This record gives sequence, structure tokens and C-alpha cells, in this order.
Amino acid sequence: MERIEEKLKILADAAKYDVSCSSSGSKRKNTGGIGDASASGICHTYTEDGRCVSLLKILLTNHCIYDCAFCVSRRSNDVKRAAFTVEEVVDLTMNFYRRNYIEGLFLSSGIFKNADYTMERLLRIVKKLRTEERYNGYIHLKTIPGASEELIREAGMYADRMSINLELPTEAGLKMVAPEKDHDSVRKPLAFVESQIRELRSESKLIKHKPLFVPAGQSTQMVIGATPETDLEIMNVAKTFYRDYNLKRVYYSAYVPVTNLNPLLPQIGSAPPLVRENRLYQTDWLLRFYGFELEEILNPGHSQLDLDMDPKLSWALRNPQYFPVDVNTADYPAILRIPGIGRQSAMKIVQARKFGRLHEYQLRKMGIAWNRAHHFLVCADSPIILGTPSMISVKAAILQKPVLSKKANQLSLF
Repeated sequence: MERIEEKLKILADAAKYDVSCSSSGSKRKNTGGIGDASASGICHTYTEDGRCVSLLKILLTNHCIYDCAFCVSRRSNDVKRAAFTVEEVVDLTMNFYRRNYIEGLFLSSGIFKNADYTMERLLRIVKKLRTEERYNGYIHLKTIPGASEELIREAGMYADRMSINLELPTEAGLKMVAPEKDHDSVRKPLAFVESQIRELRSESKLIKHKPLFVPAGQSTQMVIGATPETDLEIMNVAKTFYRDYNLKRVYYSAYVPVTNLNPLLPQIGSAPPLVRENRLYQTDWLLRFYGFELEEILNPGHSQLDLDMDPKLSWALRNPQYFPVDVNTADYPAILRIPGIGRQSAMKIVQARKFGRLHEYQLRKMGIAWNRAHHFLVCADSPIILGTPSMISVKAAILQKPVLSKKANQLSLF
């Protein structure tokens, strides 16, 4: 028992660097066994309806044949090594679930011996949980790069979501810090799983009870800050992967230094670039749910996101011609682009104005960020302002920074 606890401590800690573990979207129902993936999910994360749910998040092993400079489990790193057996992972999952500690399983692994050897053991675990233990809870399984299509296809019949990490945004960056890997070994499994999902979807009209295959879709993860890609390059990669493989999510993981001795990696101390990670997630959200095109937010003339403000506010300050927006007459997409107004608030505005013109006090009650939004909108009782306010002064007001004169700016350069 003590050995199992030691393994759990080592392999749960090694799994914390993988953030691609969203649980939304599964359709696997309880069919008389244990658990229900459609009503449960992931450890200390949130589903689309706001529920916080829990998960056993572990590696099968932290032994690895690769020596990726940024990875804590890399071959040359002097860390304690451990490996679970198939039976140990199954027993841990079922025992934790029965005690109501968890609602799902996130299972990844270092690659030992070769890709197929590792993938085959991951497959044995999920197959045993589904067929022998009759476990219907959520399972997120990592696809091993380079594994055979036969193993991936069978694993997809038992997993709710599968993901495979892109590691670094570009092939050039990957070769800098992980020369043994390439992006092609990631693209091929993603394309194969997507083709299988499409195939089953097309057969659904002919088959009444079609089998489940990765019902919650696929995701991937990129490490940000370990190599010198711009935000434009990163988001171009994300855009391509969303389009080509119909991913549910792309995750951006701020580079956490595991050593300061490797000359290939940036020496950033102990603080990962979390603000940049957050800005990339905000940009991702704008592209997927707010109707923005990537060229509007990032382009060759503006290839890095502003760290002192969110990307929607940054876009608005650079495009004053679209403002102010009259919330009583503008359409939903225009209202959605106002900084400080989210999707739910925009929908509330569209619905509420059917019953009369909207005033400031009503907008405040809808939960919008008024301190930002009021600079970019007009409502029924907005004061009449002669002339258009400078976006420099608007930015200063929102960020609470003093506006410096040109002379002061020039002097500060010296």
C-alpha cells in the first residue's frame, strides 16, 4: 500500500503540467454500470454550465525515451521514476470513484520502449474499466504520438475525449528543444481520429444505435514561452488546427522552467508568463465565440498581444471608427464587440430593448463591466459629448494611467 501511495504522489505530480483536460461534450450515459460521463468531468476545472468537478489525473509512468528540454519527465532529468501496472490504475480509479473522491479519469503517460507498447497499456486500462468494471464515468485519454491506427481506433471506442500535445507551436521551435520529435506524428493521429468521427457521423442515418467514438472530441496543448514564437504565429497554428481537425479546445500552457541549466531554454526564473497565457486564451475565445477574425486582433504590424489589457479592448482602442455603438439600435454582433460586454450580456440587451429604450441603470444591472463599456456605447440617457474623445485618454481612464504630454514622452526617452 505504501508503494502505491508513493507511485501516486510521483505520477500525479508529473501530470500537473498537462492542462488539456476539459470535460464538456461527452454523451456517454449510464447503462447499468457505475458512473455517468454526461454528468461528470474533470478535476478542479469547470464544465460549460459552470460546475466544478473532480478527476484522478495521473501518468501511467514518468519513464520516457525522449529528452525534451522543457519536460520534467525527460530522459536526462534526475527525478524519481515510477510506473503503475494496468491493474493498479483500474483499482485506484474504481476505489476513488466509489468513495466519491473523483468523477472521472485523466490518463497520460511518458513513452517507454516505444509508442505502441505505451498505447497498448493505456488501451488495456480503459478497456478493462469499461468492459469488466462497467465504469461509465468520464475518461480523457492521451494519444501517444506514433502509435498505430488500430490501437488508436480501439482506444477511441472507450474514451470520452482524446488529446495529443503539439508541445511547441512551430516545427522550428520543437526542433530547438525536442529534436527527436516532429509535428507530423501529432497531425496524423489527430487527422485519423477526426476522420473516424466523421465516418461514424455519416453512418448515423443508417445505424440506429451507432457506437460511441471519442464523443467529447479532441484537444491539444502548446507550451508558450519556451521558444521565441510571436503571438501571431501561435494563434495562426491554433486557427489551423481548429479548422483542419475540428478540435474542441487548444490549450496554452505557460512555460514552467524545470531547470535553469539548459542553454536551449529561456532563463526566466521561477515565474511562468501567466499573463501572456491568459491573453492567448482570451484571443482564442474571441475567435471562436465573438465573431472576430485573427487579422483584426493580430497581424504583421501588431504581432504581440498587449499584456496590460485584454485583446478586445486593445482592438477597440485601435479601431475608434466602430464606436460609439448605440445599444438600442445596433445588432447583436456589434454589441458583442463592445469591451466589457460578454455574450450573455449582449443577448440580454437585445432581448430587453424589445420592451423599451435602455438606460444606464438598466445596463449596469445586466452585469456588464460599465467602467470599460461606457466609453464605447451610447444608451437612452447618455450625455451629449461634443467631439470624439481621444483613445489615448480612454485608455488612460480605463487603465487608470496618467496621460503624458508629447514633451513628457520625449523627455522620458532620455
